[in-house]
Amino acid sequence: MASSNSKSTNQTARQIFKILLINARIKVSWVKALAGNTGNERADQLAKDATQHGQPYSLTKLPKPHIKGLLRKSMLEEWQTSWKNGDAGRQIYNIISSVSLRPANWIRDDVIFSQHGPFPAYLKRFFLSDSDYCSCGEIGTALHYATECIFTVSWHVRKLVPNFEQEWRKIVTNNLVSRNKIRRIGKFISENRYFFRPP
Repeated sequence: MASSNSKSTNQTARQIFKILLINARIKVSWVKALAGNTGNERADQLAKDATQHGQPYSLTKLPKPHIKGLLRKSMLEEWQTSWKNGDAGRQIYNIISSVSLRPANWIRDDVIFSQHGPFPAYLKRFFLSDSDYCSCGEIGTALHYATECIFTVSWHVRKLVPNFEQEWRKIVTNNLVSRNKIRRIGKFISENRYFFRPP
């Protein structure tokens, strides 16, 4: 309890400590909540009144770690709302739906697998290619190269079950062996782009 600590630098705790020193008859002890203790219930009521009608929050001195925690929580909530309701990054959102201050350890090649890469389907979408077909004759998406293209068969990962693409992406991106295969596919395509142009 801060008020019984003589080394506390908190102004309120210091005032309470001085009062306790002057009045030796006052004893401070822990009281179980909601136990019917009149003094404890009165203290609870005063605390509730202070939060509703007391000093404005901006004038209250709070410890820096507490303020940092409140700001971090508020920032994460705002970021999560923006991430959930945004238009951009929906492929990655379907894999990582929660924001975090911890790094996701994704490298460029992992992001490429979320569709942003040298894939004909992606390039055509942004008018950087005339066709969205791979030179093997199929639509050139990231999934095509990861699961069925004859030119990337050395690095294929197990095919997805139909209608479960998002769950499959989560499994693949959370598995280090699969991620390494995906990285090799991205590197191979980047180094041999001419080979993957449509016929």
